[in-house]
Order: sequence, then C-alpha cells, then structure tokens
Amino acid sequence: MTSRESVRVPRPHRFRRGIRLHPAQAVVVGFAAAVMGGTLLLWLPPMTVEPGGTSFTDALFTATSAVCVTGLTVVDTELHWSPLGHSVILLLIQLGGLGIMIFASLIGLVLARKMSVRSRLNTAAEAKAVGYDDVRGLVRGIVLISFGIEAVTWLFLFPRFLFAYDDNPGDAAWYALFHSVSSFNNAGFALYTDNMMGFVSDPFICLPMCAAIILGGLGFPVIMQLRKEFRRPIHWSMNTKLVLWGTLVLLVGGFAYLSIAEWNNPDTLGPLDPGSKLLAAFFMSTQTRTAGFNSIDVGMMHDESWVVMDVLMFIGGGPAGTAGGIKVTTFAVLFFILLTEFRGEGAVNIFGKRLSRAVHRQAITVALVAVGAVMTAIILLMHLTKLDLDLVAFEAVSAFATVGLSTGITGDLPPAAEVVLVLLMFLGRIGPLTLGSAIALRDRRILYELPKERPAIG
Repeated sequence: MTSRESVRVPRPHRFRRGIRLHPAQAVVVGFAAAVMGGTLLLWLPPMTVEPGGTSFTDALFTATSAVCVTGLTVVDTELHWSPLGHSVILLLIQLGGLGIMIFASLIGLVLARKMSVRSRLNTAAEAKAVGYDDVRGLVRGIVLISFGIEAVTWLFLFPRFLFAYDDNPGDAAWYALFHSVSSFNNAGFALYTDNMMGFVSDPFICLPMCAAIILGGLGFPVIMQLRKEFRRPIHWSMNTKLVLWGTLVLLVGGFAYLSIAEWNNPDTLGPLDPGSKLLAAFFMSTQTRTAGFNSIDVGMMHDESWVVMDVLMFIGGGPAGTAGGIKVTTFAVLFFILLTEFRGEGAVNIFGKRLSRAVHRQAITVALVAVGAVMTAIILLMHLTKLDLDLVAFEAVSAFATVGLSTGITGDLPPAAEVVLVLLMFLGRIGPLTLGSAIALRDRRILYELPKERPAIG
C-alpha cells in the first residue's frame, strides 16, 4: 500500500461520520432541538399545578416563547405551572438568551477546555462575529456579561422584594432571580398573573429591570466594545454608534409619545400620579425594545398607541443580543439609504465611513422578509380567529419581534393560531437571513454577469 492509499478515507466511513451542517443550519437545528426538548419537559405532568399536565400545543407555545425569549403566554405563568415548570422556563430563557451554539461551546470549554473548528464556525455564525480566531474569548465574554448583569439586577431586586413586599428570603431570592434573568434576556415572563402591573409605581423594581432590558437589547458586540473602549468613542464601530443612537432615539421617542397619548387614559396612566405616569411610560417604552413586561393594561391602551408600539417592536433592538425585531442597525441602514437617494448621492456614508453595498442587500432582504412574514401571519390569524385587524396585527408583530406584549387575546387563540405565532417567534429569534442561509443548499457563485437594464421605478 502506498502512502497516498494509506491516508485515503473510504466513502462509507465518511458517511458514518454524520452530516456536516452549515453554521446557519446548525443554529436553526439547535434552536429547534431546544424548543422540542423544552416542549417535552413542559408536557410532563409534574410541570403543572393541576394534575394531568398541559396540552401539547400549550407546552410547545410556552417552550418556543421561552427559548425565543418572547414572553407571549397562552396560560397563566404563575398559576398554571408548578415551581418545577417555572424552573424549566427559566432554564429555557437563559439558554435561548445566551444562544444554543454559544451554550454548547461553553459546555465544550468547561468539559474539554477546547473548541473544534466546526464549533467555532457555528458560534461565530450565531454571535454575528466577523471572524472565529478568538471565539473562546467571545464565548467567555458573552457568558460573563450575561451572568454579571443578571447578578447585579438580582442585587437590586432581592432586597426590594424582601423588605418592601414581605416576601420570605427564599421567595424573594427566587422572584429576584427569575425576573433578573427574564429582564436581561428580554423574555418578558413574569411570575405574577398581572405581569408587573402591581409594581407600576415602584422605581426600585421597574428601573433595574429597564436597565437590564436596555443592556440586553444593545447586543453583545456593543457591550463588549463599550467595556473596552468606553472612554474612546472615536474607536467605536459603525455598529456600536448605530445601535446606541438608534436605541436612544427610539426609547426617548416612545417614552414621549406614550406619555402624551396615555396621560389622561382612565384605564392606563390616568389614575396615577405624575411621577408614576412618567415611570410607567418609560417602562412601557423600554418593553417595546422586545422585552414584553407590562406595568399597565396593554389591552386598554389607545389604538394609536398600539400602532406606535407596533413600529417600535418591529424595529427591535441591537443585533447579536437578546433583542428581536429587524434590529436597529437594519432600520438605520434603510434610513440612510433613503436619505442618500433623496440627496442624489452615489454612496451611502454613515459616521464618516462608506457603507458596504452588500449590507444594502442584506438590510432590504431582512426588512422585506419580515414584512412578508408578518403580513402572512396577520392574514392567517384573521381567518383563524375572526378578530379585528388592530388586535391581530399587534399580536403578530409582538411574536415576530420576540417582544411578548399582548392585548390579551393570546390565551383565547385556537391551536392553529398558536402554531402560526410559534413559527413567527422562531423566525424572529433566529432571523430571516440565518433561516434563509440554512434553507439554501449551497452558496451560488455566478461566474458571469448579464446585461444591465433599468425598469421604471415609482
């Protein structure tokens, strides 16, 4: 046998090694496996307070909502699920917030203290990293940031639950932990039947949760750069600047509009004192960053407020974090493309740098796929439920943007409508581009160009 023959690998052996997944496919499969695993766990009888367990569709919906850090619920989280069920939901939230590939890489680092090239590629794809040379440092950074912010939030919430609401130390510690993890991961799950409405006037509960939500919504790349370059804004990337400015504008804009629109609404902000009104308006504006908690009754808000919240939820937060939506950067890129076109300029320039044309196509693709998915879901939900357009649209946008805010119709939806929202939440969490890359069998590289022609536009 020659040396060349000795290293040749037979085809059957290659087949036994298993199918190699594209990084995007690995992300989709990982999230799908987590959803199914969570569904099977929540389907077990010990997970519910009442004997007999829950229905499969309710378990699937809750598991998807937790893994996709959405917060939409078809059953009362506090009363339906047992403490063991609450623990499973919390685990799924943390798993979905960190990211399936990142969590798998973390396990590999802990057990084997190394990462394969395939694992690095999968993790980099999920974290939207440019390269994969220092993926181990990326994983450690994401885990430390997540647990660190959740721990600090817990330190604020625990004494408040303990001393202000007469909870025993065990309950106070558990409530603080659950809502800290749910806040940073922008999940919106709460252990109270009325969500956070009982704390509408309490800044010591609302503001720490808002801080965790905003930080989680910035995205891990932004937080990691701010941690290193906080005092040197000149070194900030275009991504960081777009996320920070976009987040600030949308937060302030949402706060101002909701304050004005709901100030005298007797069913929302009307009965509150001025300070509590401002706190509640800021809290609700923060929730549209894809968190999903509510301190006032969303179902009693004005229709105009729903429309504005639809827009804010659809935009979402920063990429590669715990937020959903089309992302602030996508919206900002589309805005600057529009501005450039109006000015008659050739290249899109943002913060003194020229935007890559590949990013133009990606932003347009994400936006159009998102609009198509939401509109399709709205049509299906209207056929399945016969509900009004404004109610259905709010629910569909909330599901796609993985927000979790609801006008109160989620629990009354038929199983088929629940499945529609499950698919929307899944698409919203992994992102249209990731799903599209996973569906594509291979990258197509065309080695020729066709003649140009310009159709009439507008």
